[in-house]
Amino acid sequence: MLLPKRVKYRKQMRGRMKGDTKGGDYVAFGDYGLVALEPAWIKSNQIEACRITMSRFFRRGGKIYIRVFPDKPVTKKPAETRMGKGKGAVEYWVAVVKPGRVIFEVANVTEEQAREAFRLAGHKLPIKTKMVKREVYDEAQ
Repeated sequence: MLLPKRVKYRKQMRGRMKGDTKGGDYVAFGDYGLVALEPAWIKSNQIEACRITMSRFFRRGGKIYIRVFPDKPVTKKPAETRMGKGKGAVEYWVAVVKPGRVIFEVANVTEEQAREAFRLAGHKLPIKTKMVKREVYDEAQ
């Protein structure tokens, strides 16, 4: 599973998921991308489940690019614990995903294969998603 090797601060505040994505809103590496339509925290095990699903579907063909990284720690206090005594221990890591963010990209596959792989991967995520194609910009303009 994905998690940072080192972090400057062990625990973080929750923050807000207001507005659209600041970057990562275009297909950069592959031919097709899976775009988030809702804001959410995506856990590292959900990212891994999507990666495994897509790689199994492609069967050694195709290249998968993961465009999000879970670098936000989420803490949790043990069950049936009284309030106080500080913040809980880090339970898992999440990637903050806002609408418009490209989560995964694939290359060296047909459009039908990409559509099916993203459909299967989308079921593993807690948000609505859609598939987009790479936009080719004309250099002459």
